[in-house]
Amino acid sequence: MFCALDFGTSNSAIAIPDTAGAMQLVELEAGHTTMPTAVFYFADATSACPGLTGPPTAFGRAAVAAYVDGLEGRLMRSMKSILGSPLIDQTTDIGGGRGAKYLDIVAGYLKHLKTRAEALAGAPIHRAVLGRPVFFVDDDPLRDAQAQAALAAAATQVGFSDIQFQYEPIAAAFDYERRIATEQIVLVADIGGGTSDFSVVRVGPMHAARVDRKADILANHGVHVAGTDFDRRIELAAILPKYGYGACGPSVAGAPAREVPSGVYFDLATWHLINTVYNPGRVAELRGMRGFYANPAHHDRLMTVLTERLGHELAARAEQAKIDVADGGATRIDLSHTERSLSAALDERQAAQAIEADMARIVDAARLAATQAGLKPSQIDALYFTGGSTGLRLLATRIAAAFPTARAVRGDRFASVATGLGLHAQRWFGR
Repeated sequence: MFCALDFGTSNSAIAIPDTAGAMQLVELEAGHTTMPTAVFYFADATSACPGLTGPPTAFGRAAVAAYVDGLEGRLMRSMKSILGSPLIDQTTDIGGGRGAKYLDIVAGYLKHLKTRAEALAGAPIHRAVLGRPVFFVDDDPLRDAQAQAALAAAATQVGFSDIQFQYEPIAAAFDYERRIATEQIVLVADIGGGTSDFSVVRVGPMHAARVDRKADILANHGVHVAGTDFDRRIELAAILPKYGYGACGPSVAGAPAREVPSGVYFDLATWHLINTVYNPGRVAELRGMRGFYANPAHHDRLMTVLTERLGHELAARAEQAKIDVADGGATRIDLSHTERSLSAALDERQAAQAIEADMARIVDAARLAATQAGLKPSQIDALYFTGGSTGLRLLATRIAAAFPTARAVRGDRFASVATGLGLHAQRWFGR
């Protein structure tokens, strides 16, 4: 028995062979074969989910629901972004006076996926193909290797003994290959929550049966910029100005007013750093900075966020606002949980301005992938879009414009990589 595991920044999936030998995605939650990459640690030890050991924990949609319902505890998301960073070996507070290493948090989530797969398989699973981005970390081969090693360590910790890695956009190319009858060169755009990866792959019926596809991989390139970065930019542009970001302090003795310190706002907009702003010493320091704000309401709102620990809620509302304007239109972001009647506006134009620099980097990465393959844009036959962030119309349109003669094809935004990893696992372990 073997599996293919797509551990994503925002969503994850796992596939195993069915009774006929074909690969099937495991139902991780009722009616869902993909699950948010989220873990909730309950502060109350009596809230433990049945059958689980260790700190009381919920996963996926149940984890998000526990957070939304206001239960006491700690929600962890975007754990993949911690791989390759110094945080991976550090311990973080998970509530109730308990701590956990980030590596153990990743391992706990992988264990949950493995347990669900083994329940369906009716047998232990020790062999796995794991997906990985082209670059966990940009322009730093050492940290990139450390990130893969950390993921391998987490997988080993939960009982996988034979581990193979495959690039996620290559896996998506295998998924695309299933649906074509001619030889093509495809540029796979796999843009998720943490990374934007591009691979140029030769695909078609003549190549599909090969186990070793190295010769068909013409180039791959990526940048560590994607959906969570968009959320961060939108939060800074549309939400956090209501709490003082970018505001000026009072003028003193005719001197020009200075901008209020911005460090706390950048941390509030970065999911895995939000909890750092709740440190009592830091809260006390920020409470004493009231005089830095020309508008006392900004400081009052900021302190409400810190004392009531609402940072993750603000980040979630930024993410939802991005989704709401993804296909055009406008939305109002309800911020009344911090001040009665408070809200912020966001439309597609504002979102585009906020993420313009990030989009430009992503499009440049797509062009560079083709260049590294020795190809002109006109020589790309198809663009295959996968990953949750390709649902952002602005971004998909910009990438398509860089390859005007290529046919744009949309895969399953959340399952194409897992399906392709399953095909690769079937070829690799089924030899």
